[in-house]
Amino acid sequence: MQKRDFEFQYFSQSTEYEYTIQVYVPNTTPPQTGFPIIYVLDGQSYFEFAKHAIKLQSQNKRKTRIEPSIVVGICHDEQDMRQRRFYEFTAPAAQYIFPKHAKGKQMDLGENGGAPLFQKFMEEELKPFIEKKFEVDTNKQTLYGHSLAGYYTIWCYLTHCHDFQTYLAISPSIWWNGKELFDYVKKAHPHDLQKLFIAVGEHEGFMVEDAKAFYEELPSSSRMLYIASDENHASIVPTTISRAFRFIREI
Repeated sequence: MQKRDFEFQYFSQSTEYEYTIQVYVPNTTPPQTGFPIIYVLDGQSYFEFAKHAIKLQSQNKRKTRIEPSIVVGICHDEQDMRQRRFYEFTAPAAQYIFPKHAKGKQMDLGENGGAPLFQKFMEEELKPFIEKKFEVDTNKQTLYGHSLAGYYTIWCYLTHCHDFQTYLAISPSIWWNGKELFDYVKKAHPHDLQKLFIAVGEHEGFMVEDAKAFYEELPSSSRMLYIASDENHASIVPTTISRAFRFIREI
């Protein structure tokens, strides 16, 4: 049987960091245009969820509306994962505004503002590498991120909108740096924006209100906000991943 699961190390010249990259390829003949592809941030936590959702539900795509797709997990080393996330998933800023929920406490975040370099790694290094090794439909590319990676997903959606055709932001950290994503919305070109799915758990407090307010500011009609009943920040991913993946074929 042909191998369908791959794992390798990739050193990025852009971020000067070595990632573990996990790849799942459907065990079926690819379409003439290649497989749709889903890039999953925080792959060390969410690659397996995404892989099995695609693997199981694409077997009956007529009912599930989920197509056989390549899944790519981008993973940090566990030892420096927290620091790398706050660096790579946040946009540059002259200063950091501490959120109200910090209640005056200083947050040891380390360095931040590396999102442009991470975007460069994704677009100029990783994606071309994956496309050389596997049969990819470059017109059906999706980015998936949770929490701070959800913030990055929306930042990419607003600033590099043509990198992907669909953006899935789960419990995005809209609070980051004084809710600066609202400022990015004002600078975005509405006609260039792609598809965006936002999900947040009912029990995520201020993040629910942030998501609702941000959603209302978006000029694009190709968007969806999903409030997951009785879910929280930890439970939101497994309970919404199928709904998020169905959105790829919707609108």
